[in-house]
Amino acid sequence: MSRNETHDCLQVEQRGAIRWLRLNRPAQRNALNRELVEALTEQITHAETDPQTAVVAVAGNGPSFCAGGDLRHFLELHQRGRNPVHFLKTVSDCFSRIEASPVPWVAVLHGHAVAGGLELALACDVVIAAEGTMIGDGHLNNQLLPAAGSSTRLARAVGHGLCRWLLLTGELLPATELADAGWILRVVPADQLDQTAETVCARLVERAGPAQRSLKALLHRIDSADTVRALHDELEAFARHWDTGQPQAAVRAFLQHRFSQREVR
Repeated sequence: MSRNETHDCLQVEQRGAIRWLRLNRPAQRNALNRELVEALTEQITHAETDPQTAVVAVAGNGPSFCAGGDLRHFLELHQRGRNPVHFLKTVSDCFSRIEASPVPWVAVLHGHAVAGGLELALACDVVIAAEGTMIGDGHLNNQLLPAAGSSTRLARAVGHGLCRWLLLTGELLPATELADAGWILRVVPADQLDQTAETVCARLVERAGPAQRSLKALLHRIDSADTVRALHDELEAFARHWDTGQPQAAVRAFLQHRFSQREVR
């Protein structure tokens, strides 16, 4: 899968020098599973080796950008005797590659960007959002811990105080509040989101070249001085917490509640 292709879980479209990736699990609010993470990881390599690609824009199909990890996948792994941390290590590695990529990445958010969706956006260089987008870490709402970077990258994006609030409450905030913190570049009406993304990406394309790549590499080295160790600690904390047995019960309850709501409708 490289240029202008539709995969079961990821759509790829090349528009000039801009490569658009659209998470394509709309019924699951683009929750991250093995296939989607593998497809994203493959696209990092394609973007970095394609001389025609100067910028990557990542967005989501359906009602949300990304609601986080696929909790059903977590339980399936658990039932097979595997801690989901092994899967989450691949998610963390994927997002670290996005953060370190010499090609700029732009996150295009709408609906919800929660947990792993937030962590994907945090790995990108530039973030824009549609009005009404709800954003947050949200892991604690299901008795989970972060495992793909929010405990490491969120404070850098929104500041220490707001970071601690989002992590320790699980609260979701509208994009406008995070824009005030300086992390989100622009918040625009939903019908202007794609055009705004094209404009933002085009500005990055104008400066594409060896100098931009060298500067991005420098910024990554500065930002990531302690990131590798912190991400390792984050995954270890998730694994220890999962083994307590508390998260599985919370995840089952959440999925059962969501199923019951669909039945009522």
